[in-house]
Amino acid sequence: MIYNQDEYIKAIQTLLTYAKHYYELDNPIASDSEYDDLYKQVLAYEESNPDKISKDSPTRKVGGGILKNFSKNKHIKRMWSLDDIFNKKDLNSWLIKLNNAIAKTKLNTVFNNIDSNDTYFCISPKYDGMSLNLLYKNGKLHTATTRGDGEIGEIVTQNALTIKNIPKTIPFKYDIEIRGEVVLSKQNFDKLNKERESSNQPLFANPRNAAAGSMRQLDTKLTEQRNLDFVVWGIGHCENIQALENYTDKKNLNFYNILCITEKFGFAKHRYINLVKACDIEKEYQKILKDRDSYEFMLDGFVIVVDDLALQDTLGFTQKSPRFACAYKFPATEVTIQIESITPQVGRTGIITPVANFKPTLLEGAYISRATLHNYKEIELKDIRIKDYCLLVRSGDVIPKITKVLKERRTNNEVIITKPTLCPICNHNLSYEDIYIYCNNPNCDAIIKASLTHFASKKCMNIDGVGESIINLLVDSKLIKEYKDIYSLSKDDLLKLEGFKDKKAQNLINAITNSINNREFWRFIHSLGILHIGEVASKKLASYGDCIFDYTIEQLIEIDGFGKDLASSFYHFCINNKEFIQELKDIIKPQITITTDIQRDTNSPFYNKVCVITGSFDIPRDEIKQMLESYGAKVTSSVSSKTDILIAGDKAGSKLEKAKELDIEIMSLNEVREQLT
Repeated sequence: MIYNQDEYIKAIQTLLTYAKHYYELDNPIASDSEYDDLYKQVLAYEESNPDKISKDSPTRKVGGGILKNFSKNKHIKRMWSLDDIFNKKDLNSWLIKLNNAIAKTKLNTVFNNIDSNDTYFCISPKYDGMSLNLLYKNGKLHTATTRGDGEIGEIVTQNALTIKNIPKTIPFKYDIEIRGEVVLSKQNFDKLNKERESSNQPLFANPRNAAAGSMRQLDTKLTEQRNLDFVVWGIGHCENIQALENYTDKKNLNFYNILCITEKFGFAKHRYINLVKACDIEKEYQKILKDRDSYEFMLDGFVIVVDDLALQDTLGFTQKSPRFACAYKFPATEVTIQIESITPQVGRTGIITPVANFKPTLLEGAYISRATLHNYKEIELKDIRIKDYCLLVRSGDVIPKITKVLKERRTNNEVIITKPTLCPICNHNLSYEDIYIYCNNPNCDAIIKASLTHFASKKCMNIDGVGESIINLLVDSKLIKEYKDIYSLSKDDLLKLEGFKDKKAQNLINAITNSINNREFWRFIHSLGILHIGEVASKKLASYGDCIFDYTIEQLIEIDGFGKDLASSFYHFCINNKEFIQELKDIIKPQITITTDIQRDTNSPFYNKVCVITGSFDIPRDEIKQMLESYGAKVTSSVSSKTDILIAGDKAGSKLEKAKELDIEIMSLNEVREQLT
């Protein structure tokens, strides 16, 4: 909260610094949410002190500054910024303000309120990219100009011509400004950053940052290599607006029609645009918010625009924004955090992983206070320090990760992070191997606890009720020390522990007993916790039967998808733990089924097919997955151009829509069963 003029001026200077790095330098030093929070505080102070508003306030300005490396160009019609709203309360306030504005217009007899049958809103996703204005003259692309300060931008025509879905010509022969967003797909962003990392170049913070940096390249070949896209969100100047009616069969030319018309000009088809009443806006917002991760490009919000062009003209603009539109922002997937300390965490393989600790921070609806830094080599390469401000990112189910260190915000109070020399749990000397640091003490409690938790987990032995907290309690109480000890537990042992009564103890014993002679062989292999051997590798190994434990490295390398690292890791584990494996196998008695012959049967309708499962079924998805894999299918979690078949059940959502867009074969579970009979 800003309480006085000094704090207000300081906040403005901070916002201007953030904006300069964001818009001009393509090097953000604050997350969008941090900028938005401070911006809202400035706006609240100005509303309470209208006589003290600074002329430099970002609430009075559009976009960023102008770069020196490019020629300048004045937009025929000014490019505006949208006012932001962040929740349902903000939405209601904006709609009330819109109602009041309509009441003051000459059209108020037609649009007497926003709930009337005549008032519709065009809604669409808000893509997180760089705004661009395309001027076409006589049907030919004349100039491409960045938004700049809203009136004057930089000419980037040659770079725009490298974007495949920006047409060089359109059938409309009058002067027209087509406006939209230059975006970089999440897939191309990841690819770009991997290339930059391999060549020791600084990484882009996010796809928006990468898209803007790509458009401001002086070498157009570099821009072309980035595989950018362009999404239309409106028009500016139009020499003959009535002529647009020739491209639509709609009776009245409105904002929604214009967006559809641009598709006929050769621009990309919109994945989603819709016309709704005011009462349906929140519902549609929640729909897109739920599906945001399925979009090819990053979304940072949802755009709401009054559809009627006459009403738009009458409502007009404030000093910065149109009164007839706003951006309903999504919860942040990126926030700014400050590292308070580093905790060395010991995993089940003994690898020491540095974990950054910071104040609990709201990110995508959950409070996050820790993030892994993977290894100490990464800390060294990124020069991460305690007290550093960093960008923390989370998208969908992805584990939160630090993507960028904001070195520009350093104050010389930061502390360099040093590698540990002793295990933080058992005080044993550590070993160093390439980028990894290990604790080699087999009796280290941290390794034992992590290994046992993995062993009992859902994807392994699936022992219901045996999670991390129970494992910690059992180890600390000296009741278990290794895997086989779990199967020696008695009800009386458990009743001695705090929190255990008769029913809870019996349920746990039942769950342990149920895992005997009742688990697939791949789960047994996966539960052993072998380095590099995950679920997919375990399933491939299990298909060969228990003779796999006697395979040579050469035989293992011949398995599809196995390289030297996987083969060597599995081989050496088996050589060094023969008695352990046999003893545990004799206790658990896993169900061994040799399926390699089926998997290699090229006549199987699912052999080498990439399949995705979505929706609800009459059997668990894991069973469907196992059935498909047993016939040679490769089951993945997301739909892409590489997907061959989507198996869709009831209430299939965004994955089904994407599969239809990509013309992917869609099958029901019954159709799958028919194919296999």
